[in-house]
Amino acid sequence: MRSVTGGGDVEIAYRVFDSPGLDDAGAGSATLVFIHGWAQSSRAWGDDLLAGFAGRHRVIAVDLRGHGASEVAPADAYTAENFAADLRAVLAAEGVDGRAVLVGWSYGGLASCDYFSVYGTDIVDGIVLVGAITSMGRGQAGGAVGPAMKSALPEALSEDPRTAFRALGSFGTAMIPAGRPELGAMSQQLFGTSLATPPLVRRALFARSAAYDDLLAGLEIPALIVFGTVDPVVDPSVAQHVHSLLPRSELSLWDGVAHAPFLEDPDRFTDAVEAFVAQVESAETVANDGSAV
Repeated sequence: MRSVTGGGDVEIAYRVFDSPGLDDAGAGSATLVFIHGWAQSSRAWGDDLLAGFAGRHRVIAVDLRGHGASEVAPADAYTAENFAADLRAVLAAEGVDGRAVLVGWSYGGLASCDYFSVYGTDIVDGIVLVGAITSMGRGQAGGAVGPAMKSALPEALSEDPRTAFRALGSFGTAMIPAGRPELGAMSQQLFGTSLATPPLVRRALFARSAAYDDLLAGLEIPALIVFGTVDPVVDPSVAQHVHSLLPRSELSLWDGVAHAPFLEDPDRFTDAVEAFVAQVESAETVANDGSAV
């Protein structure tokens, strides 16, 4: 676990998984930057999954401000500019000046768009969106939520422990489908992390608005969109919407999968991301050789 000062002097925690044979900047392979969702933390990805990727890449898993081990900022500090500055600070602290691939889950997709809105794609070569939103606010097709999120709000934002406990409990179990007892411990972990995220933070992330359709339409880096067809948290229509906007996107819909594909089938998720990253790295190599632009 490491930390760096992000936007507005807020301390941002993150974890680094180093790959054997790579130098500190991750030369020779893409650096994968994992960005978790609302009321979660970098632990949600699962250490085994992140360590598996670290066998081939440098892996950075960020705790968004107010989440996990990161500092809780004032309610008005959860802005696009600050989320962008936080990610930029982490990348700078780790010497990442190119060949980064962002992997954004749920709200992590919006945080990725925040980054692009401020810093563009100068050091980012690709993005993976996993059950992710890309906009926020009423009427935004890129931010449509599913039935589990609708039923959890606004109670999940409450200061009252009993009210929040009930709402977050049902929300947490909805992220992983029933009938998967082997994921029971992880389901409890997701619930516990949601409850441990301060109500101030839970509310602040919903209080903002962001419209990023135009940004996505002009984003020229490759993108992989992974979405479960029965996602109860983010409406699957978001996947089709985002795919229609991104010029260089691949859409991967997983039948019968809910909000966390990387937990339901980590091997399939690893294979999909690795195949995408290999394509990104191959395209960059060709471009650097002058054979393509």
